[in-house]
Amino acid sequence: MYIKTLTIQGFKSYRDQTQIEPFSPKHNVVVGRNGSGKSNFFAAIRFVLSDAYTSMSREERQSLLHEGVSVTTTLSAYVEIIFDNSDNRFPTGRDEVILRRTIGLKKDEYSLDKKSASKADVMNLLESAGFSKSNPYYIVPQGRITSLTNAKDHERLALLKEVAGTKVYEQRRTESLRIMSETDAKREKIEDLLKYIETRLEELEEEKDELREFQNKDKERRCLEYALYQRELEEVTEALDEIEEDRRAEVHSSNVRREQFNDRQKQTQTAEQAIARIRKELTTTSLTRQGTQAEITDLIRARTELECTVADLGLAAERAGGQREQLQNELETVEEQIAEKEQSLTALMPQWEAHKARETEEKKRLDEARARLEALYAKRGRLEKFRTRAERDRYLRAEIASVEAYQRSQGQALETTRQELQTARESLREVEEADEAAKERADDGKDRARKIGEDIAALKQKHSESTEKRKELWREETKYKSLVDSEADELRTAERSLASMMDKDTGSGLRAVDQIAERLGLDGVYGPLYRLFEVPDDKFNTAVELTAGNSLFHVVVDNDETATAVLNTMLREKTGRVTFMPLNRLHPKNPPMPNASDAIPLMDKLRFDAMHVKAFQQVFGKTCVCKDLAIATAYVRSHGINTITLDGDKVDRKGALTGGFYDIQRSRLEAIGSVTTKKARYTADESHLREVTKEIQTTEQEITKLVGQIQVAQNKQNQARAARDSLVEDSASYMRERERLVTRIERLEGEVYELESELQSLQAKLDGYRTEMRSPLANGLSDEEEEQIELLGRDVEQRQRQLLEFAKTKNELGKQKNMLEIELNESLRRRRNELNAKIDSLGEAESGDSSAAEELEKKRRELDALNKSIDTMTKRAQELEKEQDKLQSQLQENRTSLERLQNQQSDDSRDVSKQQKNTERYLAKKTMLMTRKEECNRNIRDLGVLPEEAFEKYTREKMDKLVKKLHAVNEGLKKFAHVNKKAFEQYNNFTKQRDQLKQRGEELQKSAASINELVQVLDQRKDEAIERTFKQVAKNFEQVFEKLVPAGRGRLIIQRRIDQDEEDMEDMDDTQQSSIDNYTGVSIKVSFNSKVDEGLRIQQLSGGQKSLVALTTGKNYLPLREQYANNIPVFAIQKCDPAPFYLFDEIDANLDAQYRTAVAAMIHELSTTAQFITTTFRPEMLVTADKFYGVLFNNQKVSSIRTIKREEAQEFVDQEAQAQ
Repeated sequence: MYIKTLTIQGFKSYRDQTQIEPFSPKHNVVVGRNGSGKSNFFAAIRFVLSDAYTSMSREERQSLLHEGVSVTTTLSAYVEIIFDNSDNRFPTGRDEVILRRTIGLKKDEYSLDKKSASKADVMNLLESAGFSKSNPYYIVPQGRITSLTNAKDHERLALLKEVAGTKVYEQRRTESLRIMSETDAKREKIEDLLKYIETRLEELEEEKDELREFQNKDKERRCLEYALYQRELEEVTEALDEIEEDRRAEVHSSNVRREQFNDRQKQTQTAEQAIARIRKELTTTSLTRQGTQAEITDLIRARTELECTVADLGLAAERAGGQREQLQNELETVEEQIAEKEQSLTALMPQWEAHKARETEEKKRLDEARARLEALYAKRGRLEKFRTRAERDRYLRAEIASVEAYQRSQGQALETTRQELQTARESLREVEEADEAAKERADDGKDRARKIGEDIAALKQKHSESTEKRKELWREETKYKSLVDSEADELRTAERSLASMMDKDTGSGLRAVDQIAERLGLDGVYGPLYRLFEVPDDKFNTAVELTAGNSLFHVVVDNDETATAVLNTMLREKTGRVTFMPLNRLHPKNPPMPNASDAIPLMDKLRFDAMHVKAFQQVFGKTCVCKDLAIATAYVRSHGINTITLDGDKVDRKGALTGGFYDIQRSRLEAIGSVTTKKARYTADESHLREVTKEIQTTEQEITKLVGQIQVAQNKQNQARAARDSLVEDSASYMRERERLVTRIERLEGEVYELESELQSLQAKLDGYRTEMRSPLANGLSDEEEEQIELLGRDVEQRQRQLLEFAKTKNELGKQKNMLEIELNESLRRRRNELNAKIDSLGEAESGDSSAAEELEKKRRELDALNKSIDTMTKRAQELEKEQDKLQSQLQENRTSLERLQNQQSDDSRDVSKQQKNTERYLAKKTMLMTRKEECNRNIRDLGVLPEEAFEKYTREKMDKLVKKLHAVNEGLKKFAHVNKKAFEQYNNFTKQRDQLKQRGEELQKSAASINELVQVLDQRKDEAIERTFKQVAKNFEQVFEKLVPAGRGRLIIQRRIDQDEEDMEDMDDTQQSSIDNYTGVSIKVSFNSKVDEGLRIQQLSGGQKSLVALTTGKNYLPLREQYANNIPVFAIQKCDPAPFYLFDEIDANLDAQYRTAVAAMIHELSTTAQFITTTFRPEMLVTADKFYGVLFNNQKVSSIRTIKREEAQEFVDQEAQAQ
């Protein structure tokens, strides 16, 4: 075992939590500057092990808490040591043991393995591992070596005695002598008491004879008294049997009357409930009938108004229908005209196009002929004009250039015109496409408007149906509101009746339990017991109720935690009192029930959930139902159970008998059943009312939604119409644009044709010029050319005439075509569109808008629905009137039946009153007889144990003789008034005490002898222990000193009173017979440079030599019981019984260098079997150590420890040596 880790917080200079890295199980060295906290580190370990820190005052505890420059105040501190317990030196069974001590201004606590422990437990644990509970020898603080060095001879002797364990012997010897003294005192008291007992026994011997004679007389008296008391007891028992027989007959007749009374009572309750139900139905029927009549009146009024509206709408519809027919006729006429014009235009167009084509062709040929003719004329003129070919050619080239220039400009004009024509054609195509798309969208818009109109009509139909449904729901809501109000009053009455059968606090508590369970969401609250079961057979109600009693109102919960939660809330809110039945705490032990037909377990007649069985076993598990009291009493005696009859008479297994009249009108189960039934009915109707109200809200929401949808649809319809009108306008605009583009195209086509003809003429002119340039200059035209001129002249004239004819015909046809197109586009088609628009506006009824036709149809449907509703409501009112008459009849019948039952009950009540008086007389007589019977039994019991002859000796004697004999015996007993009636008992008691005291005296005599022998043995062992210890210490001292100082020699010398001179231990053998009291001290002589010199005393040595001698002394005071080594360092203990670890605080501070090396070597040797934690300022310890730690100290006066390397520790020691 060794110290594994150490944690310090708040202790002295260690303010913050300081957890030291695990120590080596061998040699650990701690270095640090003076004042840095090394000694506080050792003090922390001593603090946990209770060395020098026991029974501290408040001031002493305050001094251990950290006090630095920090603004925060340390209020507590703790030190925790974790021991490696792999060798199981601590008998805990764990590989690690965690020991912590916490200290504060008002506390000083220990914990062991993270659990709180007492100081005694910790001390016992340390002692079980071999540690001292006073001042551990394995911890050597600063100054301990010096105090041992300066000790005097008698102090060393005292230390030797402690090491030898003589204090234990002396304590045991003192205890033995104290016990012996107490034993002698007890022996003297026993002897005095024996003398008194012997004297008293002699006196009691004389009183025994007189007592024997008295006992004979007294036995005779008791026999006579028993005979008298027994005679009286038999007479009383006979009288009791007679009145009991009379009572049974009376009870039988009473039971019959009670059953009849109870049956009539139930019939009365049934009749009252029927009357209440009929009254409620009458009220509901009356209200329903009144509502129906009012609704019929409203419907008739609405029908009258609707009939007027229908008449007005019909008249308006007839007018609108005539206008629409007129427009339809006009539209048909316009359509026929359009068809006729389009047909004429279709027939005219081919003729016009053919004449146009022929005109174009003729014009083209005419232009060609003119061009050739003009060319020949020009040639003729040039031949006349130019004399030479050069002049001609020069002229022709100029003409060619001019014509080519003009041809190019005309070609560009032709290209431009063609582009404009192409653009116009594309625009025409786009306009036609846009017009077609607009017409399609207009048609789609019309279809969409019609579909939306159909949707609007459907929505309005749904709106009408939902409105009718809401009216029906309103009627049902009114009916159920009245019903629920009536049932709520009945439920409150029933609850008040039930509450009157329990105390106020219980009623408040039960209501609070329900509210708290719902508020906290506690599923484990099952409710009061009466809610958890049913009694299928009503005849067992009385037995069940009287058996349960107030347990009916006990609240069943799943466990005590749930009960505590509810109870705490009730206490906090101060809401009543209840008794809880936690199922986890119920462990009913019910006796076995009889298996018989005349004893039925009461639980068998209950119906309940199996999860609540413990609660019912607790209340009903010990009870059976029997036919009568005789059978009930028999089963109580034979089976040890509780029994009860159907009438409620109970026989308890402990002897109690309870029963009598029970008023079923005050039956708790009946009240509970009434509350349950009414609550179920109220809950069902209220739930239905909520559903109806919810359905009304849903219907109203649906109506609102339908109104919104109708408005949205109408808006969409209006938007569709507006879009369609816009598209119609767009189509008309497109039509006008198309006409404009067609006119432009025709104009451009004419320009193209003219340009193309002109270009052909120019080309022909160029060709003539070029041909002429290639030919030689002639005097005139050739004959052929002259002939061509003549032919071409005639041809031109002819073609001009034909062209005029063609143009005239074409223009005539074109005029007809234009007239037809103008009439179609500007008149007929535009009129058709107008007529269609008007017809659409008049025909919107088909699209579902608010037109007159649609409105008329709607109002007619509403009128039909109103007529049907009026018929239905009229039939309903007639049915309600019949039902009201029927209920009035039933109410009268039930009232008559109730009066009859109440009269019978009054008669039975008078009979019950008479029977009650008889019962009171019976009870008074029975009470008197029972008192006499109990008195007789008590007198017989007071006689005590009777002799056998008492039961038969005077059974035949007459009463007067028995009285005379009893008088004579009492007169004889008077002379024994002074006799000691306890003489026999006292004599026996004193004899027994005398024997016990004699035995105790012998035991004390043996104990005294044993104690004397123990004292002698202790004295002998004490002398042997001190002598044996000194020999062992002296021997080890020489060995260790020789090991540390090889050239020297050391001895221990014991001193005696008889010879104050120093003597060697070798002379000890000759004086073993002397007492230990003759020893006066222990002295030391050492030599550091000779093994034969006498040596020097300790006072003559230097400081370093004294320290070495002290270490050696500690090494050689080998304790047989280490807990007595209060001032001995550890080396000596290591020889005998090594400790698991040692703490040395600068033990080498005063040693010379060569001795420090020897000490370090010895520690290194011992560290193989034990852990060493040392502090030092010297380098010798660092050479052999295994692990190193440095103590640091900051400006806030806070210490900390960390692991360092050997080189760092050596560097620190060197710096300290240079600083010194």
